[in-house]
Amino acid sequence: MVFLTTKIMQRTALFVTFGGLVTSLITTFIPFWKTMNSDLNEVENWFSGLWHTCLYTEEVGIQCKAYESVLGLPMDLQISRVLMSVSIGTGGLALLAAFPALEGVEMCLRQSGQKRVLLILSGVLSWVSGLTTLAPVSIVAYTTVVDFWDEGFPDVMPRWEYGEAMFSGWFGGLALVIGGTLFFVAVCMGDYDLRPPSMPNSPQLKRRTQHYLKTELL
Repeated sequence: MVFLTTKIMQRTALFVTFGGLVTSLITTFIPFWKTMNSDLNEVENWFSGLWHTCLYTEEVGIQCKAYESVLGLPMDLQISRVLMSVSIGTGGLALLAAFPALEGVEMCLRQSGQKRVLLILSGVLSWVSGLTTLAPVSIVAYTTVVDFWDEGFPDVMPRWEYGEAMFSGWFGGLALVIGGTLFFVAVCMGDYDLRPPSMPNSPQLKRRTQHYLKTELL
């Protein structure tokens, strides 16, 4: 396509990666990873996140409390905290590495080879950021499903269910993976644009070349 240039692909990759990073950052800190409401007391809704739990009532509103002990948390939440922190860090590094490598940005680098290396690095970091977002969300989702269908709990006891942060985490992680893939596509497009022009290989040109050779021999 004429409009799909290397410059547009680089900026599209940067935009998608930035959107995925912002979504993952919001997912990390909002307390809506899991939600729970009881049929016995419908005016209370419980929400749980990586850093605190919240209780919502119609009279008071929402009240949040941080976890008292890190070691007292379930293993899935401890692992999710670490992985989401890694995701935010690698996503931020991917954006920092990609910006000076964009075509048309002459901030620090002027050689195309150095920009190519930075774009590849941005793609790898975006992939790592996306996978470290998808992994904790999927782990918490799995443990939530296992606990929900645990037959050892009484039927009257309320159980945790999926919260909105689960879906935003999947969306953010997928956007980061797509952004990293687009960086690699931009690198391939740049290599294609820098390739030397090939000579036409038409039958007419071959016949003309043979005719010139015969004329020189004569």
